[in-house]
Amino acid sequence: MDKEKIKLSGFNNLTKVLSFNLYDFCITLDDDQKGRYVSYIHDKYNASKITEISKEIVKRIDANILSVSAQDYDPVGASAMVLMSDVKGGGNPIPSAQVSMHLDKSHITVHTYPDAADPDGICSFRVDIDISTCGEIIPLDSINFLFEAFECDVVYIDYVVRGYTRLADGRKIYNDHHFNSILDFIKPEIKRNYTYLSDINMPQDNTWQTKMMIRELGPENYLLNPEDISHPDVPNKMKLLREEMKEVYHMIH
Repeated sequence: MDKEKIKLSGFNNLTKVLSFNLYDFCITLDDDQKGRYVSYIHDKYNASKITEISKEIVKRIDANILSVSAQDYDPVGASAMVLMSDVKGGGNPIPSAQVSMHLDKSHITVHTYPDAADPDGICSFRVDIDISTCGEIIPLDSINFLFEAFECDVVYIDYVVRGYTRLADGRKIYNDHHFNSILDFIKPEIKRNYTYLSDINMPQDNTWQTKMMIRELGPENYLLNPEDISHPDVPNKMKLLREEMKEVYHMIH
């Protein structure tokens, strides 16, 4: 049963920002595979593809699309931005004649960063996704879809609520929804895939952060070419891969 809505004096002025930063790793055995990895990432997560993911996020949080911008970069990477309205509508575009009425600061930005420069051949793909809304919509409602849309080996999730809005009687409130942890929004079957986990909760400051690192998996999950599973370099590459993940997770060299 839905909780009774808080009665506000007018528009909900709270700004809610979800930052979802993920890393996906891959083992390459030579320079040719490094080049193929970059091409693979471009095909899978070019500007068109991440725009479609952004539009699906808008659906998941029940907002409306105002405008879309996307760009591929040379030599690597892509960006997409979706300006959206917090007026609920299940992801449907708002007619251009009505866009001038938009006064919100709500948007989604996605930036990709492929990296094939590691001398040991441990390639990675980073995605930074920021979902900023003002109004009643909660960006955390999109979090399970983000895990499903990308392969997430290491994940940083930050969530903040800023500003204040007023109740009908004029009193200020600094958050219109309360929860213990970002983990409360993540499906149990997703959480079971991760062994390293850090969870920082500062509800008194309307600030939360969760970090996660995938459990150990076999080389078939990371090889660009599955036929290389018997290659003699693979066991050492797997050790290097795990160390790379730990380094990124702890942000230390």
